[in-house]
Amino acid sequence: MENNRRNFIKTAAVLGLTGMSNPMDLFAANPELSQKSDIKPVNGKYELPALGYAYQALEPHIDAKTMEIHHTKHHQAYINKLNEALEKEPQLKSMPLETMLRDLRALPDSVRSVVRNHGGGHWNHSFFWTLLKTGTKPSPALTNMLTNSFGTVDNFKKEFEKAGTGLFGSGWVWVINQMGTLKIVTTPNQDNPLMDLAEVKGKPVMGCDVWEHAYYLKYQNKRADYLTAFWNVLNWDQVEANTR
Repeated sequence: MENNRRNFIKTAAVLGLTGMSNPMDLFAANPELSQKSDIKPVNGKYELPALGYAYQALEPHIDAKTMEIHHTKHHQAYINKLNEALEKEPQLKSMPLETMLRDLRALPDSVRSVVRNHGGGHWNHSFFWTLLKTGTKPSPALTNMLTNSFGTVDNFKKEFEKAGTGLFGSGWVWVINQMGTLKIVTTPNQDNPLMDLAEVKGKPVMGCDVWEHAYYLKYQNKRADYLTAFWNVLNWDQVEANTR
């Protein structure tokens, strides 16, 4: 009990929560810290978010069975493990997930690795589902932003695919916004650019899951084909919204 109390005091101090009766006050005082996709527990438990579209909605580019397994099995498993770990540190249950991911070093040893891996998995997938939709295209404003950052939209796509295919093992390829400039970065496993442990930090604008479970049923080992098909289901409207 005493160790838990000391860990919480340490966590609160590093996260800037000292003197705040509610950890959410940090976000009220510093809105720039919070992503629009802010993920909060419900009654102390994180829950699987609804997709907002049918599993078959992305056919033929991403098949329905992959979407169903990815959502109900893989994503749900990350949530289950995260909730289980937080039972050890109930004082953290009221914190938004982003708070913990941004300050992983401040978390108690008992939960740090689980929050990184499974909390990261929950955040990454929740973000990813919002980026999937057929029938959209870059607006003139987003096209201009991509052109300024990468030369042309086609070059952006090539660089994104190159980064995704070049990532060794499992992980994610991202686009982040750094002071109005878009950059492509990759992270291993379920890390993301929000984390204080990330090699390159920034606000995620878009991301693509390149774990094999995201594409193996349809594309087998052909990650490059999956990344090429990704452009057919990318919700460009959401990407633009995330740049703001």
